[in-house]
Amino acid sequence: MLLDDIMVTKLIRLGSTELKLILTLEEEEKKTFNTADAYRILKSSKDSVNAALYRLRKKGRIEEIERGKYLLIPAKAGYKGKWAGVPFIIASEIVDPYYIGFASALNYWGMTEQVPSTIFVVTTKRKRNLEYGSVKFKFVTFSKKRFFGTVDEEIAGEKFRISSREKTIVDGLIYPKYCGGLDELVKGIWESQDEIDFTKVIDYAKEMKNDSVKRRLFYILDILELKKKIDVKDLNKIPKGLKWLDPSGPKNAIEYSKEYGLIINRTKKDLMSWRGH
Repeated sequence: MLLDDIMVTKLIRLGSTELKLILTLEEEEKKTFNTADAYRILKSSKDSVNAALYRLRKKGRIEEIERGKYLLIPAKAGYKGKWAGVPFIIASEIVDPYYIGFASALNYWGMTEQVPSTIFVVTTKRKRNLEYGSVKFKFVTFSKKRFFGTVDEEIAGEKFRISSREKTIVDGLIYPKYCGGLDELVKGIWESQDEIDFTKVIDYAKEMKNDSVKRRLFYILDILELKKKIDVKDLNKIPKGLKWLDPSGPKNAIEYSKEYGLIINRTKKDLMSWRGH
């Protein structure tokens, strides 16, 4: 079935009330809307508006983001209602402030070949994860003090906000599970070593006020033989105490690193398995 035929079929399936709401929203170029918009457009009773919204949800034309707020899924999304737009751009319509991060940013910057099935979105708000069709949004809440290090990029003529390479590394060193694992982050650092400002990574780590980041970063640069990328003075500023190398890994100590203040719970072979030896 051709795309135009699909769009016509989807419109035919809508009732007059639903059709009026959908066409008006698309004419107003809205990606999201709330119940107040629905009342304004339909000029109908609460029961009638709620019924229209219910039917549109059942038909896959809208998705509830949060109570009283909806994401409009255009007809061109396909016959089964799967979103065909760019999820990075849609994120800005779901929550603000936001930035695309973790595995999604890692892939965008070419630091991994893995294409995550989940879009990771960092925000200062608590948001319920969103899923429809084949698209999933995972919201990770950061405090305002940790919400920095972003750049604006563009897709299909529209801008979106994403963590820089350096901030992607720092975020990933705190929550490697959201980057596909610590070994995937190690690979990303290796693959993008010439594009990463490691001084900025260390500055970001300090700003995050998480000393585990520096410990893990220095250890990773050591096993990658990239210690020359950083100022050796920073190596002397590791606080006392021990932290897990991989916070998402097994809580079994293989060995201890006094130099970096780490409990090693992943072998070098594990972290370097992507090299194929």
